[in-house]
Amino acid sequence: MKSNGRLILFTLILVVLATACKYLFGDNLAWSGFSPIIAIALFSGMIIRQKDLSFMLPLLALFISDAAIQLLYEMNLFPYAGFYSGQWQNYLLLLSATLIGWMMKGKSYGTLAAGGILAPTVYFLVSNFLVWQASEVMYPNSFSGLMTCYEAALPFFRNSLISTLLFLPVIVVLYNYLTRQKTALKLA
Repeated sequence: MKSNGRLILFTLILVVLATACKYLFGDNLAWSGFSPIIAIALFSGMIIRQKDLSFMLPLLALFISDAAIQLLYEMNLFPYAGFYSGQWQNYLLLLSATLIGWMMKGKSYGTLAAGGILAPTVYFLVSNFLVWQASEVMYPNSFSGLMTCYEAALPFFRNSLISTLLFLPVIVVLYNYLTRQKTALKLA
């Protein structure tokens, strides 16, 4: 299989993985946030040299998985819509993980682990700050309200942290296997 074919296969696998996780875990509050999307964005920043293209892989994976969930929702096969108001903020926040990947470059296990912790943490802090800021009814516009918002989102953070730390090495090994025919946990 040629290199382009392998990269297309790799992209398809990531899209299917993101969609499957959203379908399997999305409507279960205990598993909410368990997704490879942040790991895909982090990986993209670490490996794709063309900065503009490094944004495409995570956005493509997220958009296609959201579109699949939307289709299932419209067919009454899933409990919530794939597209909703304010969703553009999640797309922008996802790109912060790509930027973190640029900075980390994933040349050692330490940078992979640091990126795997930093990206979901930044996503958690900023996304929940935006939730708190936008919802005066649910969370009071005070420091206490902000802390309550963060506390309520801790299960989501736990799941996104665990899934990023789990999926990032899997994605790296899969990439190396498909592109270099080696099973390795290296990006450099």
